[in-house]
Amino acid sequence: MSAATDTKRPALGALRLVFGFLAPHRWMAVGAAIALVVAAGAVLGIGQAIRRVIDVGFGMGNGSYLDLYFAALFGVVAVLAVATFARFYCVTWLGERVVADIRKAVYGHVLRLSPTFFESTRTGEVLSRLTTDTEVIQTLVGSSVSVALRNLLLFFGSAVLLVITSPRLTLLVALVIPLVVLPIVILGRRLRRLSRESQDRIADLSAQAGETLNAITTVQAYTSEAREQAQFAGRAENAFMTAVRRTRARAWLTALVMLLVFGAVNTVMWIGGKAVFAGEMSAGELSAFVFYAVIGASAVGALSEIWGDVQRAAGAAERLMQLLATEPGVRAPAEPLALPARPAGRLEFDALRFRYPARPQTPALDGLSLQVAAGETVAIVGPSGAGKTTLFQLLLRFYDPEAGSIRFDGIAIDRLDPVGLRRHIGLVAQDPVIFGASVADNIRYGRPEASDAEVREAAEAAAAHGFIEALPEGYGTYLGERGVRLSGGQRQRIAIARALLRDPPVLLLDEATSSLDAESERKVQAALERLMEGRTTLVIAHRLATVQKADRIVVMDHGRIVAAGRHDSLMAENGLYARLARLQFMTGSADAAA
Repeated sequence: MSAATDTKRPALGALRLVFGFLAPHRWMAVGAAIALVVAAGAVLGIGQAIRRVIDVGFGMGNGSYLDLYFAALFGVVAVLAVATFARFYCVTWLGERVVADIRKAVYGHVLRLSPTFFESTRTGEVLSRLTTDTEVIQTLVGSSVSVALRNLLLFFGSAVLLVITSPRLTLLVALVIPLVVLPIVILGRRLRRLSRESQDRIADLSAQAGETLNAITTVQAYTSEAREQAQFAGRAENAFMTAVRRTRARAWLTALVMLLVFGAVNTVMWIGGKAVFAGEMSAGELSAFVFYAVIGASAVGALSEIWGDVQRAAGAAERLMQLLATEPGVRAPAEPLALPARPAGRLEFDALRFRYPARPQTPALDGLSLQVAAGETVAIVGPSGAGKTTLFQLLLRFYDPEAGSIRFDGIAIDRLDPVGLRRHIGLVAQDPVIFGASVADNIRYGRPEASDAEVREAAEAAAAHGFIEALPEGYGTYLGERGVRLSGGQRQRIAIARALLRDPPVLLLDEATSSLDAESERKVQAALERLMEGRTTLVIAHRLATVQKADRIVVMDHGRIVAAGRHDSLMAENGLYARLARLQFMTGSADAAA
């Protein structure tokens, strides 16, 4: 979507997102509205109390009347204080509640988006929408809306009382209204565009910061700190300049409105003073009129300033709506079929064709067909880019193929709920993911209800128990973001233990032992061989020495299967597999000799 399109859209319509999240809490909103009306009525009542104090208390020189009306004035202020407390509590509660609900909804929606979305959207931008944009909306719901409604009530209430007090002076005030509305309309449009642009620049900052900090070791290893800092500084300056333009527009809007409104009040006071000397109105009436004029003028000035908050929140809501409107690339069928509690794990890949959305010109899979029997171990080998990992991603239904089908125990996986399908698959990826949590929580990630004994058993099977026990707090040790406190091999073994604990009927190993030393690899390989017994296993491996015991080896190249068989038969064919094997074994021998 282009920027031009964004500026033409009715941004205020995006605020329906906020109203939708307000609906479940309507009774709290009603309470806030009642408190708001009472508070506004109390403020307007102060004007009448002032009028009576001046005209009756001072004008008649009666001390008892003076005491009575000052007591009444104090009572009105007390009502105002109580109503203000109730209003502030209710609207603040609503603001925090709505923002929490929006964050939960957006985060839950993003978690279900397919990898296609993240190919074109940086994580930092999503985080910016979850934090910065929702904070803007919190300001609107938890403060600005209440203040705006309060000032609207004060404006209309004071307008009615102005007419009752002095129609002639009220007419003079009314002449100023078009002068006030005009700058609001003109500058408001510019403010809306600048507000959206400001949020986009902040998102750019968050995106770069998140990307750089997640790769901090690479940044420092390539001594790119200065370059990254310069790029961030440039984006920060862009965000600053955009914010300055937005602030300037908002300041002009507020200043013009205040100048016009209070200039008009000054003129009205001058004319009213003349009317008092002429005996056309009492001093109390003029005092009340001036009070209501100031209240009305202040209300208009506050509304013009709040209009900036509304425009900014509209831009933030529009960005959040775009995120919520993004449809997942993979969706569950309306009436999904169900797999048995313990499936056999038979897999069928039939004439699969697939291209990644980011690389539509290059087929990742081109007519691939493969049948895997329940309990069979199939090793998938081939050069980088052959489509091996793509096969895993389609089986996990991160993407749907352009043509062909995948069946799990005879059921097409597009007839299954993706969540239900993935519960029966265990994955150990080439780049293991470790969360910022304890060792036990990381192992238990795929099966949260597992006991401590089961966690320990899985760690022992993955040859991880030894180094875990050596950590400062054992299984309770916090591993840091992305497991920075562990070596690559240790992270891999934690990921293997996670898959072992899940105990799925289908196991996917994507270079599962690639980061292990020879001794750990031997232990893990023995554990994996025990785990593979009786379950379907697909193994991706570049190190061909690790797959020689597989029931079958499938050789892929350019998205197709070019050969299949056992190690000896494939070597005898003298094809791609033999070429890769000779290259690896010769390199390994040379390394050993060295």
